[in-house]
Amino acid sequence: MNALDWTVLAMTLATIIGYGTWRTRKQRDLDSYLRGGRESNWATVGLSVMATQASAITFLSTPGQAFESGMGFIQFYFGLPLALILISIVVVPLFYNLNVYTAYEFLEKRFDLNTRLLTAFLFLVQRGLAAGITIYAPSIVLSTVLGWDLTYLNIIIGLLVIIYTVSGGTKAVSITQKWQMAVIMGGMFFAFYMIIDYISPTFSFFEAIEFAGASGKMEIVNFDVDVKSRYTIWSGLTGGLFLALSYFGTDQSQVQRYISASSIKESRMGLMFNAILKIPMQFFILLTGVLLFVFYQIKEQPISFNQEVVALVMESDRADEGGELLAEFQHIQDEKKVVLQARSPEMNQMMNDLILSEKAVKTEFNQISSDINASIPTKDSDYVFIRFILDYLPHGAIGLLLAVILSAAMSSTAGELNALATTTMSDFVKRLNNRVVDAKTEVLWSKLITVAWGLLAISFALMADLFDNLIEVVNILGSLFYGTILGIFVCAVFLKSIKARAVVIGAAIAEFLVLGLFIGNQFEWFTYNIGFLWFNVIGCLVVIIVSLLAGIGIGGKQNDLA
Repeated sequence: MNALDWTVLAMTLATIIGYGTWRTRKQRDLDSYLRGGRESNWATVGLSVMATQASAITFLSTPGQAFESGMGFIQFYFGLPLALILISIVVVPLFYNLNVYTAYEFLEKRFDLNTRLLTAFLFLVQRGLAAGITIYAPSIVLSTVLGWDLTYLNIIIGLLVIIYTVSGGTKAVSITQKWQMAVIMGGMFFAFYMIIDYISPTFSFFEAIEFAGASGKMEIVNFDVDVKSRYTIWSGLTGGLFLALSYFGTDQSQVQRYISASSIKESRMGLMFNAILKIPMQFFILLTGVLLFVFYQIKEQPISFNQEVVALVMESDRADEGGELLAEFQHIQDEKKVVLQARSPEMNQMMNDLILSEKAVKTEFNQISSDINASIPTKDSDYVFIRFILDYLPHGAIGLLLAVILSAAMSSTAGELNALATTTMSDFVKRLNNRVVDAKTEVLWSKLITVAWGLLAISFALMADLFDNLIEVVNILGSLFYGTILGIFVCAVFLKSIKARAVVIGAAIAEFLVLGLFIGNQFEWFTYNIGFLWFNVIGCLVVIIVSLLAGIGIGGKQNDLA
């Protein structure tokens, strides 16, 4: 990075944060602070919903996911449009007409206070951990690639988010997210254009797609019925549907975005904006990763995109062994150049054979690194895109793309902190506190709670460890809780005979079962390793079934809600 990159980076972030803070500096009551005064139009709602979901993890890890595994991850989103349509029909008018601050207020009206607090608690645990990951994810990658101090990065990103989230509440989050999404998509389109430009002397766009398809990267739909398969059309249409229903319908970080709309119509239009554009956006980001795969078959790729791995091996007492593997890897790179230049009918098969040999050498080199220091991440998927940005984009664009990553981190984290503060304030502090306080004091308490959650998220980030792929980590974490939460809401809306005590029993059993299945997967206790998307289906169905069974002969407090 040079002075131009630093200038672009600093000015982009300062403009977005400064504008959002200035526009929303005077929030005088809880309604304006936590719901933005219900003034948002559909565009603000739509972009805010999208920005809250699309964290830095999306733009760092999703291209890497496609680079390694191809387009199959797109199936994860197949259930999303139907989920948003159902939420628009059923959930939006319900929350809007009840004039709630959080989704969990509805549960007290339908069941009782304990059900409200239990569900709000599950949300706080899940989203509090996720907020730490959304800070940590860009920090660990930028720290490793740029040599920046990880601790300082976690703290800086977290504090920047806290500043404008505390300053303007929900409205500040929504306003800044509009500009952040503009920067994010502008940066991604530029990176996409540059990749195509680089590969054009060797492949046209359609030739590149054909080449990627021959390497198994363009399998968009997988009809495999094996539950061990993580991404299939069946897991996407079922598990993905249940996950999206729970995330958009019961997760306060999303609910808060669309209940801030000025009307039910504006809220629904914002959600339909996402129903139409979310899959194309993810397809575009994954396609960027696939073209990045093609790019690194034409250009020499490093034996590890995390340069810290290479330095670790080559500065150790196993440097000779590492040097031999580097030489072997370089020989494969040279052979690929020869094959691509010849363009023989057997090119695709020959390239696939070389890619397999390349992977074997990479695996052996990474194993040496892990033997020396297992804490250094060796998986390429979270590093490949940022490595391309730094090595091949012009100065100025580098600063812009880094601003993209940091903007995405801040937009999603801001939405999470805002939702965490709202849930804590509305469902716990205000609901359980018998004291009457004025509007100014309520806003002050909300700001202090936002700061507290921000500091807790930073603490989680400082203690976090890198998983195989960050985009999967966030979705796995959500799947551990979302099914249970969705089951509670399904019982509340559609099963009028179920009472409070029965649904609490069902939720407790479902959550313990899902956590048990997850732990069993990690320790390989079961014959089948269940794909995480199915946890959403299992959790939801168990809540419903157990609640129905527990409700037979059980009395309990229940509020009749029309």
